[in-house]
Amino acid sequence: MRSELLTLDKSTADYVARHLVAAGDLLEENPQKALEHAQAARGRAGRIAAVREAVGIAAYHCGDWAQALSEFRAARRMGSKSALLPLIADCERGVGRPERAVELSRTPEAAALTGDDADELRIVVAGARSDLGQHEQALAGLSSPPLDSTRTGQTAARLFYVYADTLLELGRTADALQWFIHAAAADLEGLTDAEERITELS
Repeated sequence: MRSELLTLDKSTADYVARHLVAAGDLLEENPQKALEHAQAARGRAGRIAAVREAVGIAAYHCGDWAQALSEFRAARRMGSKSALLPLIADCERGVGRPERAVELSRTPEAAALTGDDADELRIVVAGARSDLGQHEQALAGLSSPPLDSTRTGQTAARLFYVYADTLLELGRTADALQWFIHAAAADLEGLTDAEERITELS
């Protein structure tokens, strides 16, 4: 982002950078305010991919799927190097086009994703499949490649949680309970309610 801001004159770059820092700081506690800061940065540097991406992320956190989708697409056109496909797919789901999210998962760009980025797309596509009532297909997508229950961290916890929830939708309660247990063990930051789900099912 810093290298992209070097294309601006110093006063503009400083103005934009201050708003982007504020947007980042506020993202979790006050996403609407973060969005306002990101939009202010866009007002002075709308042709910089990282700025458009920042607006998209803030809009995404506000649940403004249409604006987020527009900004992510703009960032990609401008040459963003970030793995935006999972976010774009989730926005498509958010605006009521789950089938489009599934289509995006079949693209060469999707096939090139690795690590947490690939897992994020698996989570989104499973949600889209579930939206369409395709729970078996959702489970199949989450299972390939096979899940490693020993993983920890935010992405692993969310992946295990969605897997458990999908199993529950299919009536496989015992298996779902086991994967909620894995999700709770992976969730080092307490971001999911896996512990509560375990209590409900036990």
